[in-house]
Amino acid sequence: MSDEKAILYYVYDPMCSWCWGYKPVWDKVKKAVSNDVDIVYVLGGLAPDSAEPMPQEMQVQIASYWQKIENYLGTSFNHDFWEKNTPRRSTYPSCRAILAARSQGAELAMLEAIQTAYYLDAKNPSDNDVLLDCARNIGLDMTRFELDLLSPETNQALLDEITFSRSIGRSGFPSLFFKTEDELIEFPIDYEKSEGTVALLKSRLY
Repeated sequence: MSDEKAILYYVYDPMCSWCWGYKPVWDKVKKAVSNDVDIVYVLGGLAPDSAEPMPQEMQVQIASYWQKIENYLGTSFNHDFWEKNTPRRSTYPSCRAILAARSQGAELAMLEAIQTAYYLDAKNPSDNDVLLDCARNIGLDMTRFELDLLSPETNQALLDEITFSRSIGRSGFPSLFFKTEDELIEFPIDYEKSEGTVALLKSRLY
């Protein structure tokens, strides 16, 4: 292997409930391997833009996923979201907010702000005003953020990133891919513990 660091791609969507459930384990994986690999976050784009209210049966289905993740992993969810909002099956706005924050060096801060707003504060990150509040709360340059959030260039960058996520084999969220100059392999997601993922990665490096 060359001196170039291997890459660990983390493919996600800020409004993916399983990504939220995986967060505590993923944080441990990152901490354990960040000196060994370059960690690259890749937006996969779960649901395109839509102004239509989410069908009731889909609301019930996704709410059941929240309950399942909560029971399985102990992840906190504010189930008031379903009563307080008119949900839409639309995650691209929050993905564009991530890109707009990334341009200011704040991708992970924005991810945390969106997940907190959605899952804990029962706010709807499909709405741009919620995303603007998230940006304000993490101290971004708001004039620049709003321009970037709504720009055609940011939307195209999102579409390009989604295409890239598919090109490396993404089929679900979250996904992990390990890349060296010799190989690109998908790692299984263990939602309960980090040790197996860390051991697998290090076995590929040493």
